[in-house]
Amino acid sequence: MRLGDYIDDYCTRCKRSTDHSIVSMMGEEVLKTRCRTCDNEHKYRANKGGKKEMSAQEAFNILMARAGAGQAQEPAAEKKPRKRK
Repeated sequence: MRLGDYIDDYCTRCKRSTDHSIVSMMGEEVLKTRCRTCDNEHKYRANKGGKKEMSAQEAFNILMARAGAGQAQEPAAEKKPRKRK
């Protein structure tokens, strides 16, 4: 590894694992990286931190549950028009 190489790391601004460029090293150890998505510069976290990303199946299940919840609601009762005096 050397300065400028691309490496995966957890970005605190994007809140996910993204592609980064190496900005600072000490020997063979990476010290700082810069997110290639938002240009946030931060210490190297070795891709640890934040929540575990969802699998495609988990995302699909959540979407289907939300779609089903919207259809389960009963339509509102019809209102009779009010007579004006």
